Amino acid sequence: MSGGEAHVDNSIWMRAVVIGGVFLAIGVLAFATMGVGVANVKHHDYEDAQHDYEEAKDLYYTAKDAYTAAAADENTTATELSALEDEKTTLKKAYDDAHHHEIEAHLSYLTWRTAGVTILLMCITYAAFMALGGFVNSVQPSEDDGHQESHYGGDDHEHHGSASPIVFALGLMLFLMGYPKFQEVLGNMLSGADFALGDLSMSMLGLTIVTIGIANWWREDLPFIGNGEQIATSAPFEGQHIRKAGLWVFIMSEIMVFATFFSSYLRMRTGWCTKWSWDEGTCRELDLDGNGVTDVFASHELHPDFVMTASDYLRPDGAAGTGDFWTMLPGAVNTFALIISSYTIVLALKTAKAKNWEAPKGALGKLMPTQKAAIRNYLFATFLLGSLFIVLKLIEWSHLVAEGFTIGSQAGSIFFISTGAHGVHVFVGLLVMLYLVFKADTVGYDEKNAQGIEYFGLYWHFVDLAWVVIFPAFYLY
Repeated sequence: MSGGEAHVDNSIWMRAVVIGGVFLAIGVLAFATMGVGVANVKHHDYEDAQHDYEEAKDLYYTAKDAYTAAAADENTTATELSALEDEKTTLKKAYDDAHHHEIEAHLSYLTWRTAGVTILLMCITYAAFMALGGFVNSVQPSEDDGHQESHYGGDDHEHHGSASPIVFALGLMLFLMGYPKFQEVLGNMLSGADFALGDLSMSMLGLTIVTIGIANWWREDLPFIGNGEQIATSAPFEGQHIRKAGLWVFIMSEIMVFATFFSSYLRMRTGWCTKWSWDEGTCRELDLDGNGVTDVFASHELHPDFVMTASDYLRPDGAAGTGDFWTMLPGAVNTFALIISSYTIVLALKTAKAKNWEAPKGALGKLMPTQKAAIRNYLFATFLLGSLFIVLKLIEWSHLVAEGFTIGSQAGSIFFISTGAHGVHVFVGLLVMLYLVFKADTVGYDEKNAQGIEYFGLYWHFVDLAWVVIFPAFYLY
């Protein structure tokens, strides 16, 4: 391009289309392996566990009825009654073990099925994001370097701004306007009910405009090698890059959004009577109708005034009686995954700004033989860690819903909306990161244009810090 910008052939855009195809193939393979192959095996195990549970249940209740009848019969000897009681106790333990095994088998099936479906849907989105953006730009005529005006300026490198955010916002507005019909049609399609494809027109128009906006942003940003970055000239951001100042304003607005979720949860949580509250003696005035608290929680017949939170299902020894180390593991792994991903994106930025970069020694050096490869691989590692977060989050949700913690309850609505909003921010960040990986592999980053990684890193660190607050509040409290 003119103005000292990188030249981008249409063949480079076609590489994005190929990458989209690779993602689609990975998604189909993952779904076939985990969502169908392993999940079917786990489903058979679940069916066997269900059968064993029903048998153990019938045996236990038969023994229980026999013991009750014998206890009421005056002709029953103490020896006979004791033998029936021992049999009932043994069958009760077998019944509890079978029930526990059934739950484990069900959750194991959900883990593999949800993982396969989630990876498939994520890869379809990645494929569409890359392929559509690359295709829209590849079909445009090649521009002559000698007669082309740079998106980032002419001879004086002046940046003229971009219309892409406005186009994107317009498309998003239209999609949200049509979203009620969009989700209704999709729901009817999945359930086999009647639907009208015309109801998708508004939302699909919005998605088309969003795609055009993203593709146009790619075409503007990909050639950018650091020339013409606009600088703010007035307080309070005087001397700062305008894009950086705009991102900080955006992050401040995001902090207010998550603050509403967090404060709402704390306000409600401090007034709820949970098992912890009961143990601490802060809700002793609760009427349990004569039932002891131990019996209430052990039988899962909770008083209506008790509130079951996500932590009751997830943390070890929770009030639901199902929490253990493994139920807490996905959230804990996600915490470390995001923290490490913040570190890898910092390494990508540090490598891009290094003037005298040297390849690391050993196995890491083989993975990163050049500075360009190192930047790309650090960004890709961040992308993989973020994708792992989404997969584990959906697995965790499937387990919670299966155990009865749904969005229909007050505690469930706050939990799923808060963690869901955070998950959306992570996934949007993954789409942007996917483009950063593509640019790092094609045009490349260096100390002159590394601010693209820096600005996105600010957003990614915010997402990371939001989760560091959400995890102890929703999972441990």
